[in-house]
Amino acid sequence: MADAKGVLVIGEQSGGQLDMTAKELLAHGRKVAASLNEPLSIALLGDDLGALPKEAIAFGADRVFAVTDPILKDAQPEAYLAALAKLAKDQSPKVILLAKTPLGSHIGPRLAFRLDSALAQDCLEVKVDGGKLVGSRPVFGGNCMASVACNGLPMMAVIRAKTIDPLERSNSRSGEVVQVKPNLDPSVVKAKVVKRVEEKQEGKRLEDAEVIVSGGRGVGGAEPFQKELKELADLLGGGVSSSRAAVDIGWVPYSYQVGLTGKSVAPRVYIAVGISGASQHMAGLSGAKNIVAINKDANANIFKEARFGVVGEWQKVVPALIQAIRELK
Repeated sequence: MADAKGVLVIGEQSGGQLDMTAKELLAHGRKVAASLNEPLSIALLGDDLGALPKEAIAFGADRVFAVTDPILKDAQPEAYLAALAKLAKDQSPKVILLAKTPLGSHIGPRLAFRLDSALAQDCLEVKVDGGKLVGSRPVFGGNCMASVACNGLPMMAVIRAKTIDPLERSNSRSGEVVQVKPNLDPSVVKAKVVKRVEEKQEGKRLEDAEVIVSGGRGVGGAEPFQKELKELADLLGGGVSSSRAAVDIGWVPYSYQVGLTGKSVAPRVYIAVGISGASQHMAGLSGAKNIVAINKDANANIFKEARFGVVGEWQKVVPALIQAIRELK
């Protein structure tokens, strides 16, 4: 890809809407494109994209590759991989960015292999230094940050969600929509979806919540997650999450987990109750605006990261907080 040009982000959709990760990738991509003085494109895949291309332009894309094929109706990794590999070889982008989603994490390494390139995984930030794409990613369980420079072309990175705010939506932005027909052979699909089981979502998605009340091993059991923590979260219009410890013990399901091996969140307020603040947990909070810590251990690491902290038994602090909020309302 000696004639490589431009930045290409791989956008995903959910429920017929442009996924939030796609909007965030466009914000990351815009910074990289500006540094390289290159155009920013996005690839959207499906069988019928509707108004998604226009939406992508409104969120910052200069060009949209609308890749449509009946085989792309479902987000089938092998079909997506074949379509993206063909697109990348035809367009020769200098940079390719993917989101750290189940689909992006699955496709990213395989796409890099097909393009004879390499991939910076699990990045929190990407920038251009000396003409090279450099990704910052957590290592050693989140205790350190490593800078990984991409050699060769295309330069590729998988970026964690909630690490940047999307660009402000603007209908005044103009861009080009390029229709792409990959004409995929059905034989590229080696597996098929037999059944989909959707887990019931209670309250707001953690990824979208402005306020999150999170519990750790220190809350002592499963009951507080459904009582005190939920009551506080409901009062504040937020959601309930947990540290990995609470999931491993079996107090809450994995869908509650925030951290290095869980979800990445970016709420305006994150209330950590009985959470020590291990680096693995804090790795999922890089985008949190304000952390409020409630812990009986004054030396807990969480207080080093918190903007506000209360040293005390959560059984006294949380009910008092709930009462104060009720009075204010």
